[in-house]
Amino acid sequence: MEKAEFTRYEVARILGARALQIAMDAPLLMKISDEDLKEMRFDALQIADKEFNSGVLPIAVKRPMPGKTKEKLKAIKEEKIDDTKIIEKEKEIEKEIREDAEEMGLVNSAESSENEDSE
Repeated sequence: MEKAEFTRYEVARILGARALQIAMDAPLLMKISDEDLKEMRFDALQIADKEFNSGVLPIAVKRPMPGKTKEKLKAIKEEKIDDTKIIEKEKEIEKEIREDAEEMGLVNSAESSENEDSE
């Protein structure tokens, strides 16, 4: 892998992830001599950088590209309902609410009949 194909943010993410793995005792992907390890002071980030620069890290980066959507949004289909049907449905709902209120004792039957007459 060449370093030029990754952005600096991707390189930082790759090195950080690999350094964390090395710090958690993951096996090294390349042979590094004891002298080189002492020179790097056993620093996980420097070891990860050496592995990255040598091209032994099996990491691929998937970048989302704009304008390449697999599915396009479909238009929403709305049912067309006449205003008269909507008004009738609202009246049915109000009637059910009044009946439930009368059963619970929240409204007197005389009050509900006055409201129906005024409409």
